[in-house]
Amino acid sequence: MKSKIFYKTMLCGLIGITAGSLAHADNFKRFSVSAGWLHVMPQGKANPFDISTSVPSGTKANVGQISIPAFMGAVDPDATIPSTGENAKDILNLVFKKQENGGPSIGESLGFVDANGNVTAETSGVATINGIDHWQNAGSGLEADDVDTLGLTFNYYLNDNVSLQFIGGIPPKVDIKGKGFIKAPLTGSAAPGGLAGSIIGNNLGLKKDIPITNLDAYGKAASVRAWTPALEAQYQWGKAGINKFRPYVGAGVMYAHFSDIKLNSGIRSDLEAAGHMIQNIHDGLAGAALDGKKSSANPSVDVDADDAIAPIVTAGFTYDITPNWYTVASVSYAKLNNKATINVIDSNTNRELIHSSTKMDIDPIITYLGVGYRF
Repeated sequence: MKSKIFYKTMLCGLIGITAGSLAHADNFKRFSVSAGWLHVMPQGKANPFDISTSVPSGTKANVGQISIPAFMGAVDPDATIPSTGENAKDILNLVFKKQENGGPSIGESLGFVDANGNVTAETSGVATINGIDHWQNAGSGLEADDVDTLGLTFNYYLNDNVSLQFIGGIPPKVDIKGKGFIKAPLTGSAAPGGLAGSIIGNNLGLKKDIPITNLDAYGKAASVRAWTPALEAQYQWGKAGINKFRPYVGAGVMYAHFSDIKLNSGIRSDLEAAGHMIQNIHDGLAGAALDGKKSSANPSVDVDADDAIAPIVTAGFTYDITPNWYTVASVSYAKLNNKATINVIDSNTNRELIHSSTKMDIDPIITYLGVGYRF
């Protein structure tokens, strides 16, 4: 009889313990928050800049006064003199070369060159300009650098295993690296005037890659403040109050907004100079454009980055320190890209002189290590 009572007592005790455990497991916390170290590692590579200017292909512009080096630098190395078939650059070198005794060059003697050593406006004639209306620079683009910030998460649990998580943090300042040498592929022809035209011909080929800015030389092209909140649905294995180690997976969407964009001052200066170049062509001073002289415009540079929405996936785990306190670690990947736009505008007239854009493949891997609290 005593043994039956003993076994009944043990059985009731086990049932009570089990029921208590199940009740505790079902009594999960509805909310949790965590804070920790968020490390972002962009994986995307640079995409070429797509560039256009307000100078349509086939534009005819007076060259005007131009320095001999700029004039010679624009001549196609393969251009020939129509009447003789000789290389045009070879002939022009002879025309502009000083005599060995220091006497005037043939060009100076014939009046092709003025007292300041520049090719005269009559000699330079009219140029037909092609190639700079629209082009792409292979090997150029922008890439985001790694960044660290304080990460914050907030979870709402639908049940013990399924939750919705909001991921945020302090918006970090991200450095943007520039890649490539931006050059304008000028082609076309020149029709020299006066005696020069009768000697050289009126269809002198032009070909020159005009340097705009060397992004590689500046390293950091810009900096930007990145706001990248994300919302995920997550599934977590295990039971609250029973399993200390609980792995989870999640999937959702990330929203990206970029503010406080600051362009490198050297690049900004280069782009303003390019704006002067375009305006000089509009003003009929193509020679001044090649000589890098200021124009009638007041170029200003505007930089913008589009907002973007991207899918994000996460894998991670939590480990309970106490029933309320826990540690968390995760790794996420977001397929994030956006478009960066750089425009050069004449602030005197609001005319767009240069428009450029590039797709930025950011595609970050995001690691997170934090401490959280359930309530």
